[in-house]
Amino acid sequence: MRIFGLVQDSIVDGPGFRFSCFVQGCPHHCPGCHNPESHDPNGGREMTVEEVAKELLKNPLTDGLTLSGGDPFAQPEDCLSLAKTAHAHDLNVWAYSGWTFEHLRDHGTPEQRALLEEVDVLIDGPFILEQRSLALPWRGSRNQRVVNVRASLEAGEAVIVPDEQ
Repeated sequence: MRIFGLVQDSIVDGPGFRFSCFVQGCPHHCPGCHNPESHDPNGGREMTVEEVAKELLKNPLTDGLTLSGGDPFAQPEDCLSLAKTAHAHDLNVWAYSGWTFEHLRDHGTPEQRALLEEVDVLIDGPFILEQRSLALPWRGSRNQRVVNVRASLEAGEAVIVPDEQ
């Protein structure tokens, strides 16, 4: 898999101590993106899923895996494998994508849909610079949503996780 970066003990990419895997490659190219170097699908470095999983499981205090980027849905097979490893070790899985829940559910490839089904929480939608806010938990712009994926798939519509007060 192509990796832009790995971060142990992140506290900004979801609740608790997270292992954040920033994949390389993003088709959205959002103006103002905080990781524009991650857009080129040929950038970053190559790692096996097993190597990334080994890093994920190094810290016994890790609460979950966050897939970010780039866009993890641009590398759905490898991210699916990593998400399954996280779930097998009782870790929750969050993912960031410039695609919306509805787009991934209705128009995603079979591999993207499989990854979506393995994600617990999806922060969806492109980053929109004009809607940027530093006050929003877990996301960068007001259009982005924090989606409970399992509840959404059951309900047939996006179920939004309320902001913590």
